[in-house]
Amino acid sequence: MPDKKNLGNIFSDIPDRSASEIFDSLFKSDSFHIERIVSQGQASEPGFWYDQDQDEWVLLLSGAATLMFENQGEPLDMKPGDYIHIPAHRKHRVEWTSPGENTVWLAIHYTA
Repeated sequence: MPDKKNLGNIFSDIPDRSASEIFDSLFKSDSFHIERIVSQGQASEPGFWYDQDQDEWVLLLSGAATLMFENQGEPLDMKPGDYIHIPAHRKHRVEWTSPGENTVWLAIHYTA
């Protein structure tokens, strides 16, 4: 029988409003990290680019978002069910997330 103390729900315990994005670690090991990210209309600061040491696979579970990659002319619009692999050191930013609703991401960071 599964251990209920390890049972969670990706949509639980989300505050009604937060001034900044919420990053919750769900599981971490030496080789990968799974986190829930909740955006509520937030975007990356002007001029800021994520430049991560690990690969990242991201699934948009709810809401909507727009990503931008450095040296890419067109932004990438995402809706629930969309996912993307972002290689290590591929500079990217969050241009927009849906205001007035939770944009929930599932992100897996790992070393390829």
